[in-house]
Amino acid sequence: MSDLERQTIDTVKKVAPAVVSIVITKMVSDTKDLKKERSAPHKMRVGGGSGFFVTSDGMVLTNKHVVFETDAEYTVVMGDGSEHSAIVLTRDPINDVAVLKVEIEKVPYLPLGDSSTIELGQTAIAVGNALGMFTNTVSKGIISGLGRKVSAALGDGKVTEHLRHVIQTDVAINQGNSGGPLVNLDGEVVGINTAVIFGAQNIGFAIPINWAKADLEDLIAHGRIIRPYLGARYIIISPDLQQRYHLSATSGALVIRDHLPDSVAVMPGSPAAEAGVLENDVII
Repeated sequence: MSDLERQTIDTVKKVAPAVVSIVITKMVSDTKDLKKERSAPHKMRVGGGSGFFVTSDGMVLTNKHVVFETDAEYTVVMGDGSEHSAIVLTRDPINDVAVLKVEIEKVPYLPLGDSSTIELGQTAIAVGNALGMFTNTVSKGIISGLGRKVSAALGDGKVTEHLRHVIQTDVAINQGNSGGPLVNLDGEVVGINTAVIFGAQNIGFAIPINWAKADLEDLIAHGRIIRPYLGARYIIISPDLQQRYHLSATSGALVIRDHLPDSVAVMPGSPAAEAGVLENDVII
């Protein structure tokens, strides 16, 4: 066995015990086809994803889209099959990150790495609950892109979140892997697996772990995520941008929508909107 194979195996052994499945259940009513009568509401599993422990007392990191529904119940299933009720401590208002808590005394947890130091071609390993059925499925590949921009559906698909500066990998990611860790060969988490491109061959995306680290720091220090919010999209004015748009200002920020469908320059009801900021304004 080569040293690289042994290192991969040792890494998986360290990581797998801290990776969990997240089961989503809701109260639902079934409609009968013939009489159109509704049965009494009952609990039903409606989805699932992955997550991983980041503290010894049961704090779990996952994707916001995995625990997006506020009227659902969430259960964490550990590798040994034991189930534990979980509560959502916080959902990041901007990034696809959420934190859950399980009341448990001591669990294995994963160290968080530094996503700002990862490089193209670096080996990456994903562990998660593939297809919601195959727990602790392991896949391996490389970091194949940095700073990507993608759009992902949340919850029932009616809400779309635009993700920027995410990590692209060729690691095999399947439905149900969302929320699981992307780790380096030292067993440090460098990303949270979040999305795939359907119809492509192994093009997956992960949230940089540094974003989640900031959320955890806020949560521990203040009990909530503190996120400054302007509500305007903008680009910093450069000499080239000034000439292209015939701007009078030589510095500042041009308020402008991006190329994504349904994009707006100023979010309705935001602080920027209330202050009277408009599309094509220059903030100096």
